[in-house]
Amino acid sequence: MVNYLIVLFAVTLVYFASAERLIVYTRLVGLQGLLLCGIAIFELKEVNTANLIFIAFESLVFKAILIPYLLTRIIYRSGITKVHHLAMPGFYSLILSIFALLISVILANSLVNSFVNAIYMTIALFTLFTGLLIIVTHKLIISHLIGFLIIENAVFIFSLAIGNKMPMMINVGILLDIFVGVLILGFFGLRLKPHTNQLTMLKD
Repeated sequence: MVNYLIVLFAVTLVYFASAERLIVYTRLVGLQGLLLCGIAIFELKEVNTANLIFIAFESLVFKAILIPYLLTRIIYRSGITKVHHLAMPGFYSLILSIFALLISVILANSLVNSFVNAIYMTIALFTLFTGLLIIVTHKLIISHLIGFLIIENAVFIFSLAIGNKMPMMINVGILLDIFVGVLILGFFGLRLKPHTNQLTMLKD
């Protein structure tokens, strides 16, 4: 079951490269939150009430519900629903995404040892590269926010790669990082006007 969730998570990353509507991005972020919740629950060795509550809040409530809701509000308030026309075309982004997946497989295999899960390390690296790819190839600040959230998911998967017991302190750090990022960038994004939402408008 976990393998199916991992494969589906990888598919969402590839879909990010070809999607052209920002609302699709928000749905993919929410779907990733659901998948991470399922993966974490199945991989926990020490399942107790505290762990389940924390995972449900961090992955399900926060990543799958609250973050997509905030992103949707930012999109509608800014008046921009599509990826910027100057962004890299979906075909080239898809090629770069596949190339990033191959690089992730190679790097993960070179780092594998008795303490590292090769599958999770591969997906974590692929998630990291996908987030960076969106930030580099897109012009909108909203797209950069989504790329940042994808990178946060990569950090979450990195914690699974190095140990499926998921220490509470690591999860608290991830949660606080996401919370601060969404508050700051979301607060800024909600006040953007359509003509000021492009990074190309910024000057020295």
